[in-house]
Amino acid sequence: MKTEKIVTESKPSRLLIKITRDTLPQVKDKYPFLYLERGRLEIDDSSIKWIDCDCNVVRLPVAQLNCLLLGPGTAVTHEAVKVMAAANCGICWVGEDSLIFYAAGQTPTSDSRNFRRQMVLSADSDKSIVVARRMFARRFPDAKLETKSLQQMMGMEGLRVRQLYVKKAQEYKVGWKGRQFTPGKFEIADITNRILTSSNAALYGIICSAVHSMGYSPHMGFIHTGSPLPFVYDLADLYKENLSIDLAFRLTALMAGTYDRHKIATEFRRRVIEMDLLARIGPDIEEMLGR
Repeated sequence: MKTEKIVTESKPSRLLIKITRDTLPQVKDKYPFLYLERGRLEIDDSSIKWIDCDCNVVRLPVAQLNCLLLGPGTAVTHEAVKVMAAANCGICWVGEDSLIFYAAGQTPTSDSRNFRRQMVLSADSDKSIVVARRMFARRFPDAKLETKSLQQMMGMEGLRVRQLYVKKAQEYKVGWKGRQFTPGKFEIADITNRILTSSNAALYGIICSAVHSMGYSPHMGFIHTGSPLPFVYDLADLYKENLSIDLAFRLTALMAGTYDRHKIATEFRRRVIEMDLLARIGPDIEEMLGR
């Protein structure tokens, strides 16, 4: 990416171009995310600039981005947040290398019809279980879920995921002692668990920004409850098998005991683009909600 040195002008001029909904690209047409750390986001001459710790400046096309993942050592000005919100570019605060998902800024949306639809379905226990069954049916296409309770389907999913971990460990010839994550003690986990944690956190950021952009709420889920972003976690489970789980075991085998943060980020981003995740999220939500 081309960089330029900061130039200080005595009388800086600014031209802010108003961004409208008609000129914004759809979520499906955007680049999924950029991860930034140790620098500053600010605005100048109608563009968002990223100034890194070496004083290099990179202009960011925020109208073309789904979200920015801000890691440690980042600062952002009020004006930059305002412009990113107008461009419907989400902002997520994450740990180093997206290891932990902390929070997301909510961007404005054109209306609340999607939110109202989601709220009606989530608040009705009969309608909510129907949506949950559609989500589980994606993972259990041959199972008869009509008579299954939410607890039974969650038990089926837990068993499926544990078996999937074992299958992938055998496929890539990687040692596996089970899923482990201790908040604040990321380094003590094995490499496979560390990759799972970081890729899952990045996936949550992408989905959270997309959900906000389309006018849904990340806080009203159909399977997960009692968690900060239940709808995001519901949707993430549709994609984790190929995006996070397979990636974690494959990279563990390739890295041979060395945790390579850049390789993990590059491979995760490549898979997100190859599967066209942003183009899938919208139709998948509509299918799950019964549109």
